Amino acid sequence: MHPKPVYQKIYHLAKPHLNTRHNEVHTEICLSFGYRLMEAEGGNERIVIPAIILHDVGWQKVPEELHLKAFGPKATLPEITRVHETEGVKIAKGILDEVNYDAEATTRILEIIDGHDTRKQAISLNDEIVKDADKLWRYSKKGFYIDIERFGETYTQGLDRLRKDLPDYFFTDTASTLARKELQKRERESER
Repeated sequence: MHPKPVYQKIYHLAKPHLNTRHNEVHTEICLSFGYRLMEAEGGNERIVIPAIILHDVGWQKVPEELHLKAFGPKATLPEITRVHETEGVKIAKGILDEVNYDAEATTRILEIIDGHDTRKQAISLNDEIVKDADKLWRYSKKGFYIDIERFGETYTQGLDRLRKDLPDYFFTDTASTLARKELQKRERESER
């Protein structure tokens, strides 16, 4: 999944921070989508891949009992989402410094992490790809099943949530297309 040794090092250092909220599987799925999006849309791998690996490391600093108050269809304290971004920037900077990552790329990566959920507009193509890969998780098979369980939804409610989000949810055409295809798969699975 992480073909370059530096990405492997970054992931290894990030892994202890991904042990909450299903973030390890989330990160792997986001990486898979990130590579597909870059193939179609462009983007700078040296920024996108570390940003995807590191984008949710800050959730470890948010008490688990607050997670579902911060995100999801029943969120009551969405401002907590901002905490995971600011804490994530601190953790990501430490990891990128530890692997001696390029200073300019580090700045761009940290800018993406600092607002990847709360900033409604993208600041670059790289940010669009990270945001879209993050959102595509919800449409993947594993992501869908994890989300309906943690949100206490029925299969139909989960499908309805994805359908409602789809029209204006993504920045890139490729992500919209991938989401539609994934949604069709989830709809077919519900018919079994």
